[in-house]
Amino acid sequence: MCQIFTSADPGLYASRARSIRLRGVATSLRLENVYWQALEEIGRRDGLSVPQLVSRLHDELDEAGALGDGANFTSFLRVTCTRYLQLQLAGLIPREAGAPIRALDARAVLAGERDWRAAARATQG
Repeated sequence: MCQIFTSADPGLYASRARSIRLRGVATSLRLENVYWQALEEIGRRDGLSVPQLVSRLHDELDEAGALGDGANFTSFLRVTCTRYLQLQLAGLIPREAGAPIRALDARAVLAGERDWRAAARATQG
């Protein structure tokens, strides 16, 4: 089992920092390459560069009041990438890279996610 994971290209889990402006302030974000790749894919779906996507996510998270004390924005980005892939696997986000995220009905996706997670919990026991 572990060979499936341990034989991954080391470049995927190598991390790199990128300088990005958030609300006009230059900051450095360090993520593993696999997360940068996922952010590129997410942004590309809506015609956004990674800095534009990250800035938009930051602003929306801040507007929602979720960037309070102790918030870890890089952890949020990792979770965003993971949820993106999970939602694709669940069929709640189309796998076709040409389908924009902004065109999706967020309420329907979130309701579908709740149902999907509840069904997964029920099968686990």
